[in-house]
Amino acid sequence: MFYDQAKIYVKGGDGGAGAVAFRREKYVPEGGPSGGDGGRGGDVVFMADEGLRTLVDFRYKRHYKADRGEHGQGKNMHGKGGEDFVVRIPTGTLVKDQDTGEVLADLTEHGQKVVVAKGGRGGRGNARFMSNTNKAPTLAENGEPGEERYLTLELKLLADVGLVGFPNVGKSTMISRVSAAKPKIADYHFTTLVPNLGVVELEDGDSFVMADIPGLIEGAHTGAGLGHEFLRHTERTRLILHVLDIAGSENRDPLEDYRIIQEELQQYSPELAKRPMIIVANKMDIPGAEENLKRLKESLGDELEIFPVSAATGEGLKDVIYRIAQLLPDIPAPEIFVREDEQHKFTHAEEKERFELTREDGVFVISGKEIEKHVKMTLFESEEGVYRFQNILKAMGVDDALRAAGIKEGDKVQIAGVEFNWED
Repeated sequence: MFYDQAKIYVKGGDGGAGAVAFRREKYVPEGGPSGGDGGRGGDVVFMADEGLRTLVDFRYKRHYKADRGEHGQGKNMHGKGGEDFVVRIPTGTLVKDQDTGEVLADLTEHGQKVVVAKGGRGGRGNARFMSNTNKAPTLAENGEPGEERYLTLELKLLADVGLVGFPNVGKSTMISRVSAAKPKIADYHFTTLVPNLGVVELEDGDSFVMADIPGLIEGAHTGAGLGHEFLRHTERTRLILHVLDIAGSENRDPLEDYRIIQEELQQYSPELAKRPMIIVANKMDIPGAEENLKRLKESLGDELEIFPVSAATGEGLKDVIYRIAQLLPDIPAPEIFVREDEQHKFTHAEEKERFELTREDGVFVISGKEIEKHVKMTLFESEEGVYRFQNILKAMGVDDALRAAGIKEGDKVQIAGVEFNWED
């Protein structure tokens, strides 16, 4: 089955905790601190693989977590870093943050990599906190939590040529004739429900990739039918082949079909509508085709090249293939593609305040990425760790904000799920 969209969860590995330890050796009665640092958590890395064709693997596994770092140990032994989790995805996959819509990566080349969830740094051991005023610190840090996020993956086929047109105009027959692709072919609408790729090889050894895009219908740009599902796969093609049923074999007017499909491309993206295009007038073996071909040429003039063919008999296909081979070397690959109505989704969320203070059921709740990270990295079993955390709260202005909000002795404060009692 062909899957071209997926939603998954990724999480970088947590950092390992730093150790609290002291030298305990013979003839060293007062050994100094020797707690090592925790190891860094592993990253979740996406790597493009041209051997993959769909996102079907992400249908069955949706959670991806990298290894956490090992904890530090005595004798200044640092923890081992966590292994990166490398996830292979098809080339042509667009990776977006599900919450913000931010495009994180557009993987279009084999072997291309991107880190989508960073691992947390390891916590520092007590050896790091020794100073002139504190020769024997009992303070250490827990590891930093790994980055986590929900992602949306969108596969957009990488093909040189894309066949577009109404259902049942002969696109599948055409690609089966010129390549080794074997799409389902039948005399009814929407025979093709998924895109098909075929490699077209020429006698001189040159080749190009052709994609049979399932039939479009009027209103496809708004998602009618499976509009967005199909139009997505035209975005990376360098050349568009617009296939028309020039015989009007289903009581359709090929000129009206041409106008409608062009309008759908324009509405989906003006940039897409500007791509180089060739008109393939198919079904020339059916009566009435010659008259409609003449009307089409009169209507378009020299605007576009028109090739009369019969995909059923193979007549005229060779001319189309060699013309494509002539044009492709001069057509550059399209840049990263963004539809106009998606432009606003390219956002980088920035926190204006270091924390946010709210009150829920009489409890003062403090939230914010920075303050929550400090909670998770604080070793509350250590008196020095608690004292250091209190100083962090003061430095960030949390104490002042709580007093301004009217906090009183004995009131509860909650940060990252941990509750504290307020003592002034």
